[in-house]
Amino acid sequence: MEKEIYFAWYRLRGLGLVCLCSFVFFFGAYLANQRSLAVSGGAGAQILPVSHVQREDGRLALSFDLAKGSGSVRMILDILEKYHAKATFFVTKTWAETHQEEVREIAEAGHDLGSRGADRRSMAGQPREEISAELKGVRDTLRDLTGISVNLFRAPYGEYDVTLLGVLNAEGYVPVRWNIDSEDWKDYGVESVLQKVLESEELSAGSIVRLHGGAEYTGQALEALVAGLQEKGYELAAVSQLLS
Repeated sequence: MEKEIYFAWYRLRGLGLVCLCSFVFFFGAYLANQRSLAVSGGAGAQILPVSHVQREDGRLALSFDLAKGSGSVRMILDILEKYHAKATFFVTKTWAETHQEEVREIAEAGHDLGSRGADRRSMAGQPREEISAELKGVRDTLRDLTGISVNLFRAPYGEYDVTLLGVLNAEGYVPVRWNIDSEDWKDYGVESVLQKVLESEELSAGSIVRLHGGAEYTGQALEALVAGLQEKGYELAAVSQLLS
C-alpha cells in the first residue's frame, strides 16, 4: 500500500512539473509577443521605438529635445560645428513656430530634425485621428520652415502605446527613444550631465543619448561631453546616420 501511494505521489509530482513548465513556456511566449507587438513584414506590422542601433563603426547619436525656451541652442550648434559632429533635434510644433530661425539654422547645419508632437503633452492614449492630425501639423510646420519632410519621431516623455506606434508606422515615421538619459532636465549641474553619459554602462557604439536644448547646464556641459566621447573613440552622428 505504501508503495502504491508513493508511486501515485511521484506521478502527480511529475504531472505538476510538466504543467508548470508548460505554463512558463506559454507565458514567456505571450510576453515575447506582447513585447514585439509586430515585426517587419506582414499586414499591420509595427516598428518598435529605436533606443540603440547595433553598429561596429563607433558611431553614436546625441539627440536634443526642444519643447520650451530657446535655451542654449545656438551654443549647441557652435560646439557641434567646432567638433565636426552631427546630432538630432526633436522639436514640438509650438517650439518650431516660436523659434523659426533656430529651426532653420539646425536644418542648414545638416543636423536631423524630428517631430516631438504639437506640445509637451503625452500622445499615448489619444485616438488615431487626433494623433494623425498632430503629426501632420508638426510635419507641415517644419516643411514650411525648412523644406524638409521629417520622418523621425520621439514621443513626449518617451511614452508610446500600440495606437501611436500604428499611426507612426502607417505614416512613415521611425519612433525613437534613447538608451542613455543625461538627466540634464534635472538641472543638477555640468558634472552630473558628464557623469550620466560618459560613465554610463550603456555607452557603446549605436547608443542614442537624450539631452535637452532648454536645460540649464546642457550648453555648458556639451563641449566637455563631445570631447570626452571623441576621446573614447566615438563618432557623433545623427540618428538617421545610425539607421542608414
